[in-house]
Amino acid sequence: MVVIGRERTAGPTAHLGHYRARDGSRGARVELDLDAPHAGVVVGKRGSGKTYTLGVLAEGLAAAPGVAPVVADPMGAFAPLADAAAIDARVVRPCVRADALDPRAWCALLGLDPERGPGTLVWRAATEETTLPGMCEWIEDADAPEETRRAAANHLAMARSWDVFVADGLAADGLCDGGVTVLNLAGIDPAPANAVVAAVASALYDARIENETRRLPWLLVDEAHAFTNGVAERALRRLLTRGRHPGVSCWLATQRPSALPAVALSQADLLLAHRLTGEADVSALTDARPTYLAGSLGERLPAATGEALVVDDVTESTHHVQVRERRTPHGGDSPRASAAGEP
Repeated sequence: MVVIGRERTAGPTAHLGHYRARDGSRGARVELDLDAPHAGVVVGKRGSGKTYTLGVLAEGLAAAPGVAPVVADPMGAFAPLADAAAIDARVVRPCVRADALDPRAWCALLGLDPERGPGTLVWRAATEETTLPGMCEWIEDADAPEETRRAAANHLAMARSWDVFVADGLAADGLCDGGVTVLNLAGIDPAPANAVVAAVASALYDARIENETRRLPWLLVDEAHAFTNGVAERALRRLLTRGRHPGVSCWLATQRPSALPAVALSQADLLLAHRLTGEADVSALTDARPTYLAGSLGERLPAATGEALVVDDVTESTHHVQVRERRTPHGGDSPRASAAGEP
């Protein structure tokens, strides 16, 4: 058995799969280190197995002691985890407190310039109030031109229509009480989905900084390119660059690695690469290739579904792995007309 992401110490692991020998036969068991925090990236074209692999990781985390896994699920692919008896998982309504976002994030979320008119009012309201209704009332009573107050109020009314900001929104104590928490973001527009991920990422980080939880949080983000280009980008960047010190792991899964910020690939100590065919996506991985990875990365990428090239920066090694079968249902498959039958 080989444990990737670990040099010396023992501790919990997750069964990732088995080595794939050159002749295609099954080799030694491969485990993923869960004892230490990691920044990880899972990439692969649609249908190659990236979401499936993220589910394998979620299953392993659910069985490990001392961790708090949270999955940002924009496609509803992880909802079946909660229906499986094999693991402890729950799907939650994605709602957060308004004050989980700082004033700068509020202005970015609403597309407002914080130095001008409505943006300035929203900034001040987010500084003074802790709830969205409170922010709306503060703006209504603000000493500002009526036109400016109306514009700011209209933007906050749009935020209220998203129905993701509530006074008793998700907090770190509920996210870190054991089991897998799935944030079901399916059907939610990009802006409010980004607000939820930004708030959760910040809550997990702050909980460790302030010693509010002994568990080590793991945030798994599927379709990550939808969040690294929105208001969640700053919170995710902080986890990638500074999360390991307080003990917060961040894993991003995407079919478009070229759309990720350069820091995501450069800071990842573990890369799980499934099949990729887009030239820009292969180039993005190649540009971030570590010096110890000899040869062409594009030539080493797997061709079959479920196979992965694992680049382990902790031990400066690479591994060809066949990802194991899931113990829980996979919700990421596309529907097929042939399964519908005759009307």
